[in-house]
Amino acid sequence: MELHQLVHFVTVAEEGGFTKAASRLHVAQPGVSAQVRRLERELGQALFDRSARTVRLTAAGEAVLPYARAALQAVDGMRQAVGELTGLTRGRVAIGTVTSHNVDLARILADFHARHPGVEVTLAEDSTDRLVEGLREGRHDVAVIAYGTLPEGLAAHVVTDEAIDAAVWPGHELAGRTEIPLGALRDRTLVCLPRGSGIRAILDEACAAAGFAPKVSFEAGVPSVLGDLAARRLGVAILPASIARRRADLHPLRITRPALRGRLGLAWRLAGPTSPAASAWLAHARGYL
Repeated sequence: MELHQLVHFVTVAEEGGFTKAASRLHVAQPGVSAQVRRLERELGQALFDRSARTVRLTAAGEAVLPYARAALQAVDGMRQAVGELTGLTRGRVAIGTVTSHNVDLARILADFHARHPGVEVTLAEDSTDRLVEGLREGRHDVAVIAYGTLPEGLAAHVVTDEAIDAAVWPGHELAGRTEIPLGALRDRTLVCLPRGSGIRAILDEACAAAGFAPKVSFEAGVPSVLGDLAARRLGVAILPASIARRRADLHPLRITRPALRGRLGLAWRLAGPTSPAASAWLAHARGYL
């Protein structure tokens, strides 16, 4: 088994096809196919289902993929560790982030680049669910995520920890109250972040425990847009307290029985290889936070 076979296998899995993988690797498509077939012969199992127009991983391929990524990441880590020991600061750091947060990533990234200009840093936005998946699979080294309970297998530096409020326009029938039990939202039209986000997961889990599904009629990926929708009388917004309480055009209500809390944190894997460059970026970011 050779490293370039693993590179070709992982690239095909990520690109969803041999042609796209060949383009990304800047090699001929038959060469990619040949390397993957050699790996399949080595393992004694087909790693891809080639019967349809779209190439898909087989059960064996799904099982092998995390180990292939870990092997490639370990080799990267070895090279970077040796490079740093000889005074060469280099490597790559893949960072993920939710769309809305109060972390000054631009400043953190700029200062890190000034100290380590040889390190390549990438930044991608996504939902918390996909960011957590990316951390576990090694696509991200560090990610800013929103959560209620920290996902298994991750550690995190907590940035914020605050209540989740409901918010209505000032003339709403609930505007004379300061709090509302979760059960009273059962038949209310809600506006909330989409599935996969931290606050939405907290809301869905709490409502399921209370025996109902929330009636979410409008979704938006940015909390400020949810506030705009609620101010326009399109529903009750579910927002972090800091946002719900700073808008003059909204009346906040503390959700009770149970109280809902959300956290924003800088997360990373508990287990698995971590490159020297990623470790340096994490230490740098935690110093700011």
